[in-house]
Amino acid sequence: MTLFLLKRLGGALLVLLALSALVHGLFQLAPGDPARLACGERCSPQQIAQVRETLGLDAPALTRYAEFLQGLVTGRDYSTGTGVRHCSAPCLGLSYQSDQQVTELIVERLPATASLALGALVIWLVVGVGVGLLSALRRGGPTERALTVLTLAATGMPVFILGLLLLMAVCAYLRWLPFPSYVPFTENPEQWAWNLLLPWLTLGLFESAKYARLTRSSTLETLAEDHIRTFRAYGVSERAIVTRHALRGAAPPVIALSALDVGTMFGGAVLTESLFGIPGLGKTLIDGVKVIDLPVVVGVVLVIGTAVVLAHLLADLLYALADRRVVLS
Repeated sequence: MTLFLLKRLGGALLVLLALSALVHGLFQLAPGDPARLACGERCSPQQIAQVRETLGLDAPALTRYAEFLQGLVTGRDYSTGTGVRHCSAPCLGLSYQSDQQVTELIVERLPATASLALGALVIWLVVGVGVGLLSALRRGGPTERALTVLTLAATGMPVFILGLLLLMAVCAYLRWLPFPSYVPFTENPEQWAWNLLLPWLTLGLFESAKYARLTRSSTLETLAEDHIRTFRAYGVSERAIVTRHALRGAAPPVIALSALDVGTMFGGAVLTESLFGIPGLGKTLIDGVKVIDLPVVVGVVLVIGTAVVLAHLLADLLYALADRRVVLS
């Protein structure tokens, strides 16, 4: 187990290093001048040159990348014109637009994205696994056909359309809830939950269709195996077969996919965050790309990459726990 974890952590560091180098390289090829965007349209060429020097954009690309890596390990000092500003390790740089430390910016935005992802995870597991299991147990009947139509419709519906429909129905017509406005959990846990209810439902219902189809196919595959027929021949009840064997057989792929989806959700929920005004990492990433704010983009991409890598590692561990035939090495 220890050797497995060391190998995976070493591989994760290499993946994150390659990811940071790739993002830096892509931004060298991107059109636009970050110094001009940071300074504004009315700046003179001399002022833009001064901003470029302050941001360190006049240095060669390799030098800037080396300084970025150094900041991650030892921290960096930035000139403010009249003094020096220190950025402690792991330093992801200063935002070109707000001059805020990217590490602080990510720490501010991470709780919103984590709240959205974890709440949606609960919904898509409960709804998706429940619908998939019911479809498998009612195979060929009207219940299975109705659930198949619903899951296909949910799969084909874009997430922002589903979110708009929920907003119009729940907030505009029925007026069961006010329009959502993100409230941090530390300020008011009750308002935090009420204001995230629609974003959770939007993301959870959208993802649950995929899990329903996966659970259905995995359960049917397990129920068709030889040992299940043997249990039935010995008179084992259908409830025991489903709860002790069919669900266990369907669990590994659901666990693996859930871990990966939670990892990618840290940057992939941008549509949901934008629709409901949630100040999360996905919205921060899109805003950073629009104004070529390289430190913010690289920082958010590294956080997302770390979440995905850790999710892969967690998926492997949970997979081994759910299926004893899997050996970690």
